Amino acid sequence: MLIHPLPDPVAFSLGPVSVHWYGLMYLAAFAQFLILGRVRVRQAHNTAAGWKVEDLDDMLFYGVLGVVLGGRLGEVLFYNPAYYFSHPLEILAIWKGGMSFHGGFLGVMIAMALWARKKGRGLWQVLDFIAPLVPLGYAAGRIGNFINAELPGRVADPSLPWAMIWPNVDSLPRHPSPFYQALVDGVLLFIVLWLYARHPRPVMAVSGVFALGYGCARFFTEYFRTPDYVVPLGGWSISAGQMLSLPMVALGIVLLLLAYKRRSP
Repeated sequence: MLIHPLPDPVAFSLGPVSVHWYGLMYLAAFAQFLILGRVRVRQAHNTAAGWKVEDLDDMLFYGVLGVVLGGRLGEVLFYNPAYYFSHPLEILAIWKGGMSFHGGFLGVMIAMALWARKKGRGLWQVLDFIAPLVPLGYAAGRIGNFINAELPGRVADPSLPWAMIWPNVDSLPRHPSPFYQALVDGVLLFIVLWLYARHPRPVMAVSGVFALGYGCARFFTEYFRTPDYVVPLGGWSISAGQMLSLPMVALGIVLLLLAYKRRSP
């Protein structure tokens, strides 16, 4: 039986300043955005569309604001409003973890809308460009969650070879759900998106594949993660993460239909 190692969330200290692993994972996410973004710029159809390496730094600045502000506000409003409204100073403690992907998704959309307006580009053109750069950053964030011993999985069959005990929760074997989400919602979605976006696609199509793919992947992996809370729907219930993923599935379907309908004669 595996046991969560509960590593020190602080990677190292520089005098009075402590650098947390969670923050380093976000730094890795932003670094891969710049590295893969340069590859995206060199793809023929993106070069023809006028994308330049210089655009990446500017987009990253806006994107970081969207991720951090949107992700934290999403965590506060979507998952645990009662706690954070009772402890308002904890809202600022992002180094402890607690960032909502769905909130970050909305934050990035707003940030990219501002950047697109500034540069005179279409919003969907911008989102199509950056969509393949997001999943690996998401995966890095989930590794940060694991290091912080956050997001424990649901109770698993003890015979499962990778079932893991989370000592900060209880002594029951559980699914290591942060790894599931890093691999399925992150790495697998990245491979699908990257291969799809290598060739010219109709405007909104890449964004549609991202929204549909992430929504479906997250809905699936939520079955292995202990839900933050459940939402009753008639005679059954879904987790908070699944409820928030359903609009993304619907958005993805609508975007793909619109993208290919507009391209048809």
